[in-house]
Amino acid sequence: MGAFLKRFLVQDNGQDLVEYALLTAFIGFASLAALDLVGGALRATYTAWDGSINALWEPPAPRG
Repeated sequence: MGAFLKRFLVQDNGQDLVEYALLTAFIGFASLAALDLVGGALRATYTAWDGSINALWEPPAPRG
């Protein structure tokens, strides 16, 4: 058991894979947090633009 533990702690096979997985997880969580923060601002901007554009449109008078 001691030899296995020593070999486990000394060898670094697969270390780069673990690092890439941790980096990917960090980027994913950071992008989710940023999207959550920016989402409210985007929603407010879109709502303001939508309201102003709808106010500009005037339906044509009916013919008849």
